Amino acid sequence: MQLKIMPKKKRLSAGKVPLILFLCQMISALEVPLDQKLLEDLVQPPTITQQSPKDYIIDPRENIVIQCEAKGKPPPSFSWTRNGTHFDIDKDPLVTMKPGSGTLIINIMSEGKAETYEGVYQCTARNERGAAISNNIVIRPSRSPLWTKEKLEPMILQNGQPLVLPCRPPIGLPPAIIFWMDNSFQRLPQSERVSQGLNGDLYFSNVLPEDTREDYICYARFNHTQTIQQKQPISVKVISARSSRERPPTFLTPEGNASHKEELRGNVLSLECIAEGLPTPIIYWIKEDGTLPINRTFYRNFKKTLQITHVSEADSGNYQCIAKNPLGAIHHTISVTVKAAPYWIVAPQNLVLSPGEDGSLICRANGNPKPRISWLTNGVPVEIAPDDPSRKIDGDTIIFSNVQERSSAVYQCNASNEYGYLLANAFVNVLAEPPRILTSANTLYQVIANSPALLDCAFFGSPLPTIEWFKGAKGRALHEDIYVLHENGTLEIPVAQKDSTGTYTCVARNKLGMAKNEVHLEIKDPTRIIKQPEYAIVQRGSTVSFECKVKHDHTLIPTVMWLKDNGELPNDERFTVDKDHLAVTDVDDGDAGTYTCVANTTLDKVSASAVLSVVAPTPTPAPIYDVPNPPIDLELTNQLDKSVQLSWTPGDDNNSPITKFIIEYEDTIHEVGLWHHQAEVPGTQTTAQLMLSPYVNYSFRVTAVNNIGQSLPSKASEQYFTKAAEPDTNPTAVEGLGSEPDNLVITWKPLNGFESNGPGLQYKVSWRQKDGDDEWTSVLVANVSKYIVSGTPTFVPYLIKVQALNNVGFAPEPAEVMGHSGEDLPMVAPGNVQVNVVNNTLAEVHWDPVPLKSIRGHLQGYRIYYWKIQSSSRRDKRHIEKKILTFQGSKTHGMLPGLEPFSHYALNVRVVNGKGEGPASPDRVFHTPEGVPSAPSSLKIVNPSLDSLTLEWDPPSHPNGILTEYTLKYQPINSTHELGPLLDLKIPANKTSWILKNLNFSTRYKFYFYAHTSAGPGSHLTEEAVTTMDAAGILPPDVGAGKAMASRQVDIATQGWFIGLMCAVALLILILLIVCFIRRNKGGKYPVKEKEDAHADPEIQPMKEDDGTFGEYSDAEDHKPLKKGSRTPSDRTVKKEDSDDSLVDYGEGVNGQFNEDGSFIGQYSGKKEKEPAEGNESSEAPSPVNAMNSFV
Repeated sequence: MQLKIMPKKKRLSAGKVPLILFLCQMISALEVPLDQKLLEDLVQPPTITQQSPKDYIIDPRENIVIQCEAKGKPPPSFSWTRNGTHFDIDKDPLVTMKPGSGTLIINIMSEGKAETYEGVYQCTARNERGAAISNNIVIRPSRSPLWTKEKLEPMILQNGQPLVLPCRPPIGLPPAIIFWMDNSFQRLPQSERVSQGLNGDLYFSNVLPEDTREDYICYARFNHTQTIQQKQPISVKVISARSSRERPPTFLTPEGNASHKEELRGNVLSLECIAEGLPTPIIYWIKEDGTLPINRTFYRNFKKTLQITHVSEADSGNYQCIAKNPLGAIHHTISVTVKAAPYWIVAPQNLVLSPGEDGSLICRANGNPKPRISWLTNGVPVEIAPDDPSRKIDGDTIIFSNVQERSSAVYQCNASNEYGYLLANAFVNVLAEPPRILTSANTLYQVIANSPALLDCAFFGSPLPTIEWFKGAKGRALHEDIYVLHENGTLEIPVAQKDSTGTYTCVARNKLGMAKNEVHLEIKDPTRIIKQPEYAIVQRGSTVSFECKVKHDHTLIPTVMWLKDNGELPNDERFTVDKDHLAVTDVDDGDAGTYTCVANTTLDKVSASAVLSVVAPTPTPAPIYDVPNPPIDLELTNQLDKSVQLSWTPGDDNNSPITKFIIEYEDTIHEVGLWHHQAEVPGTQTTAQLMLSPYVNYSFRVTAVNNIGQSLPSKASEQYFTKAAEPDTNPTAVEGLGSEPDNLVITWKPLNGFESNGPGLQYKVSWRQKDGDDEWTSVLVANVSKYIVSGTPTFVPYLIKVQALNNVGFAPEPAEVMGHSGEDLPMVAPGNVQVNVVNNTLAEVHWDPVPLKSIRGHLQGYRIYYWKIQSSSRRDKRHIEKKILTFQGSKTHGMLPGLEPFSHYALNVRVVNGKGEGPASPDRVFHTPEGVPSAPSSLKIVNPSLDSLTLEWDPPSHPNGILTEYTLKYQPINSTHELGPLLDLKIPANKTSWILKNLNFSTRYKFYFYAHTSAGPGSHLTEEAVTTMDAAGILPPDVGAGKAMASRQVDIATQGWFIGLMCAVALLILILLIVCFIRRNKGGKYPVKEKEDAHADPEIQPMKEDDGTFGEYSDAEDHKPLKKGSRTPSDRTVKKEDSDDSLVDYGEGVNGQFNEDGSFIGQYSGKKEKEPAEGNESSEAPSPVNAMNSFV
């Protein structure tokens, strides 16, 4: 078995032919390995390994150290130039060079000045193979100059004005860091109103009285020299004005509407806008024709400064800052241009070639503006360097062909523009070296099983060797393994198994020779903690033990260590550790925490933790009852096609015995995440034989149940995938119904994924006519639950069956189901329609059934359409909306209720199937007999006089026949609401008004009015009215005899006779009070009192002493219904409760009733009827006569 190194990382698998893994390195990108044995006899040009920065600012108080380190074989020698000329260090006693190095040390601490050694330095490292040079190192001493003396006048301004406090720090090297503080060295607070600009000045958008102070001090800190310089304090005094005039924003910096900013690629772009105004403006930033980069944009100084990090050319463009306050807004546009110092696209790399080979050095850089590329060889411009026939320069590339050992040199590529330069050294080393393997021979690699294994084969040679790997003796092949081969010769086995153990041979070859090396690989079993420490709750003073049992490879020696809270165990004799246990005696509160068992070998490490909780001791701790803990360690055994045995370990029952286990399953093919009930077993059982269905990827879980409740489900078991089989069942709910007269729609409930038993579920749909001799017609369909058969005869019975099948086979033969093709509208109308009128609102209809074949569908029933075409009492014909009654099934008769009396009706009958209605039968006309009429539409009583009333009415809205006459019944009502004798009057049917004469004056009458047809009297209408009391027609104030009477009422309170009457009444009341008072003092009773005692009526109240009124009568009570025996008659005699005239004899009825012959059967109860809508009915208020009667 051999493996060959390829140029890039690839994966190859073993096959019948020996596996060759080929990894080829690009030697141009590699350094020569600095292996000590290799370097003893391998030459190499110099390479700069360390140098000082290009811009080197030094501390003038310390010695100057300019670094230059290089490597090479033979070791290089060093020389320096200063400002472009040779720097002879031997002539300057203050300058020395470190031995074996090119680093310069200039001793200026003893004597000399740093300024003397300012300049541009460059280091050259040289050996026989070439010369490498450093960057130009610019040496400058740091400076921290003092502020110039200046006299600062106090600044006085009014409240609300803008202010800029200048800082103008001295120019130092490097530039100073500016900040403002007071005399107490406290930073001055800054805000949206007050802030420091990038130039160090302090800007006030508007000043406030609290800005007054005498110690505004600008400080400059020079970090290089660790010094701070201070400006003279500035005094500011703000004078409070009565009112500060508000103003829109203007910019304090920058000036004008536009400015320009240039920044270098990779730097931080800082844009600043500071505005003044009152109120204080708010600053916003946008980029014109673009958006600000999300992850590189930052706002500083209360959004007055916009910073974009790592700027690139794409960040060029116009940026706009907007200052806004309630009085207006202004904007300033900053045009940003991003330039770029040179940066590498492809930097030249060292090139190691063998004699006669070809190669190239590539130097590609970019910048803005485009950098210029120039080449040097051994530190000399290539144009003036010695000619080399193997070298050809093509812009940014040097091409080498047929190199020889004399072609070895160090080349420098310089890429420069106005913003900087890049300098890179790359050597060309022409060597002729046979392969060498640098990895130690017979190295033993030990790896844990199922982990990656990396076998090293470090190599060198020129030309570049190819690497091949072998396993075992002479090409022993590996099968079904995957290898990863790296450019450095390393062989990787991603998942090492036990059979990966063995000897591997690495062979390196080039045209100058071969080298090989053997390494050995051993695969070890992983270390596992098979018994982990468990969570414990113990009482103070007790003992606790944690177990940690470790299983490991027998060739490895593990060490087991215990930790507490990730630290060492306390140095306490209460803690004892043996092979598998940690014990803690006399536990106290400080022992609570997390205990971790760590098992280490030389190859791996595992750990397990448990928490210890310490509680107070209880004399008789009550057991804690809870639901069980979930079962653990689910295992599947005896795995058969349609069954499997599941076993598990119960969790803690938490002091309540487990009564049963519930087993559930998940089908990860058809219903991921949905768990179904599988089985239940008693709580004493920990195994179950489970019956399975085909083609299901089962996972099982177990839940324990005790008297407290259910545990959480266990973790899911391993998955078990059963083999596919033919379906066990066929679709259900198979139906055949037509949606059109010429089709048959076959539908069914499809099988779910669990019922399919395998892939490729389909349905075989078959059909044939039930009464024919046709063969079955069948089709196969999938992923549907409906199939439409076209071209069928109308409403023909079919036999249907739907059978399931999959890639394995068919389900059992399905049952046949009968269906029908599509229905069409019935063709024949019902015949012999007969109508029998039962009474004036009900009719019975009979018809003959239609032939079944003419129905052409499922008989739903018969539908009767009927409508009124003419009322017998009216000449005009009014067509009313048709009404519909449906009679289900095959019924051939039905009743039509709710008809109107004395009307002509028409009807027809239609048969109905699932498609709709058939044709209508011929219209059959019938009429209903007369009925009793409704009440007259209205009744008005007008023109009252002393002895007559005029009645006006409208005929009944529903006469229900021909009116024959009207009946008017009326009776008087006295002042105590008692009813008088009932009088009866017949009125011809053609009348709509009547004058009722010979009535008593000033008397209320109640009227009952109704109409007659030949069928009898109809409903009555009730009304009340009052005759006048004298010729003048004066009515009581509340007679309420309709609108006409209301206009004739007179305000009696203004009449002279009424005022005199009231005075007489008041005098009588006074006399009566005096008599009552005298009789009471004598112990006797006055006659009224005797009457009241004899009657014993609780509702007859004595006169109230506070207002001089009688309690038995008030205007407010005139509108209330009478109660039994609640009023005293006008003749001051008390009626007995069993008197024939007592109101008790009239019952509790509200409305009077009439028999069919018109006789009045109700008695007036004293309760008033509800007022009709027209307001014609009136209520009574006491007249002067009634008032007199109350006191007689």
